[in-house]
Amino acid sequence: PVEAPVDPRPEAAAARPDAKPRSGPKAMPGGPRPAGEDGGGVSGVLRRLARLEDSRQRAAELFRWLLAPVAPAEFLVRHWEREPLLVRRGDPGYYAGLFSTADFDAALRGGEVHFGTHLDVTSYAEGMRETHNPSGRALPAVVWDFYQNGCSLRLLCPQAFSPTVWHFLSILQEQFGSMAGANTYLTPPGTQGFAPHYDDIEAFVLQLEGKKHWRVYRPRTHAEVLPQFSSANFTQAELGEPVLETVLEAGDLLYFPRGFIHQGDCLPDAHSLHITVSSYQRNSWGDFLEKLIPAALQMALEEDVEYRRGLPMDYLQYMGVANSDTVDARRTAFVEKVQSLIKKLVDYAPIDAAVDQRAKSFLHDCLPPALTQSEKEQSVYGFPARWQDGAPCNVDILITKDTKVRLLRHGIVRLCNEEAGVMLYYTTENSRVYHKEELKFLELDPEYTDSIEFLLSSYPNHVSVDNLPCETLEEKISLATLLFEKGILTTKKPLAQV
Repeated sequence: PVEAPVDPRPEAAAARPDAKPRSGPKAMPGGPRPAGEDGGGVSGVLRRLARLEDSRQRAAELFRWLLAPVAPAEFLVRHWEREPLLVRRGDPGYYAGLFSTADFDAALRGGEVHFGTHLDVTSYAEGMRETHNPSGRALPAVVWDFYQNGCSLRLLCPQAFSPTVWHFLSILQEQFGSMAGANTYLTPPGTQGFAPHYDDIEAFVLQLEGKKHWRVYRPRTHAEVLPQFSSANFTQAELGEPVLETVLEAGDLLYFPRGFIHQGDCLPDAHSLHITVSSYQRNSWGDFLEKLIPAALQMALEEDVEYRRGLPMDYLQYMGVANSDTVDARRTAFVEKVQSLIKKLVDYAPIDAAVDQRAKSFLHDCLPPALTQSEKEQSVYGFPARWQDGAPCNVDILITKDTKVRLLRHGIVRLCNEEAGVMLYYTTENSRVYHKEELKFLELDPEYTDSIEFLLSSYPNHVSVDNLPCETLEEKISLATLLFEKGILTTKKPLAQV
C-alpha cells in the first residue's frame, strides 16, 4: 500500500482506523477466513491441526496461520530480525478462543495468581513508569480496583492458566526451535502501562479485544540492533520519529524484532487486551559460541601440547594496553601466536555436542505437549488403570512384538552422548510454569541408541516393536514399555479400553 503521513496524536490515529506505517515496515491487508466445519478462531485452527499426524507440520501450519496472509517465506526474508510487520485483518474473531478478559477473570478467581510472580500492576504517566504490586494472592476485588483506577494488568505466563494458550504455544515452539512464551496485557481506556523500551525477544503482538495505539522506533545505534538483553525505560526525549505508528484492532497482528523500541497506549474510547507471543531469547550465534568455544578449548588443551606450552617469560614487559603503541617484533610474534591458536581451535570444536547442549536447554524451557483426544487415548495418559472393587485393575501395560508405536511428537526428545553415558532428554513431564521442574532424562544403555534414532527417523509413521533394532525381543519390549510409561511413545491403537 501507498504509505501516508501519520499524525502522531492518539486522537488522530483513532479517527483513522486504516492508519498506515510511516516507512519501512509493510502493512498487509487481511480478511475473514472461512470457518469450515471446525469453526473459526483459534479453537477451529487447533481442531484442524489435530488431524495432522506430524507435529512439525502442525507447527509450520500454525505459523502460517499466525502470519496470514503473509507467506512465511516472505516474512523470514523481509521481516524476521529486520523490519516490523503490520497485518490488518478486519476480522475481530480471528483470535477468538485464545484468551479473553473472561479468561483473565477466571484465572484470578482460580486462586493461583499472585502479585509479582504471575501478575504485574503498572502505570505510566507524565514520563514515570511505576509498579504497584502488593504482596500475596491477586484477589479479584483488589485487581479490578487497580484496573478501575487506571492501572494496566500484565499476566505473566498465561499458558499456566489457559489450556488454549498452552496448546497454542506448545505447537508453535517446535517451529522456532526456541522457547515460545507469552504475556497478556489488559489496559484501561485512555491509559498507558509501560514506558518506551526494547526487548530481547522477537515479539508477535496479537490484538484480542478493543484497540491500542502503537509507536515503534528503529534501534538508535548499531549496538542496539538485535540486543542480548532488554533495555531500561526511555524518556520521550531520547526517541526520534517512529518508523511505524498505528492503531491495532481485534484480529490484527504486529511483529517487531528485538531491539526495536516500542510503546502502546489506549485510546479514550476503548480498553485493550493483547497477548505478546515471544521467542528467540538468547538464541543467537554468539549464545551458541558461548557453549562451543569453552568446549573446544578444553579439547585442545587435552589433545594439543601447543595450548599447554607456557607464555613467554617477558610478555608482560611488551604486551598490555600501556604497550599497545609500542613497535616491537615480540609484540607482533605474540599476536600472531594468539591468532594461530584461535584459528586452530576450530579443529577441536565439538559442534554437534554444543548443539546438543543448546537443545537440552531448549527442552528444559519447553512446555509439555498438550494432547489431542486421540493422543491421550493412545498414550499412558489415557491408560485406564484404576482402583475398583477393592483392588487395582487394568494396570499391566501389555506391549508385544506386534504393537505399533511411534513418538508422541518429534520435538519432545533429544538423544545426547555425554561423558556420563547416553542420555535421552524429554519434555513430557515438564511444567506449564517456566522451569518449575528440572530437565527430565533417561540414562540408556548404548545399545538402545540405534532404536531411538530409528524412532526419530520413522516419525510420524508407526513401527512394530519387533522392528526396533535391539538384539533381543525382550529388550525391544522393555524399551518400548519404558518409553510408553514416560509418555514418549504412543500406540497406533489404545492398549486397553475403559
